[in-house]
Amino acid sequence: MSDDKTKTGGQDRELISLSEDYEARDWAEKFGVSEDEVRAAVQKVGNRAEDVERELGRA
Repeated sequence: MSDDKTKTGGQDRELISLSEDYEARDWAEKFGVSEDEVRAAVQKVGNRAEDVERELGRA
């Protein structure tokens, strides 16, 4: 399934997809960390934004 950039909200805000560079950049900005930290957290806990936020100590 391709990433439809015209559809935002809902599931788009719950999951972090690292297949697009802008996603890593945007989530890193939201969490106040580097893109590498976001990628490492996703590798460790999966792609649920809530879990990544908790892993990064932001929740």
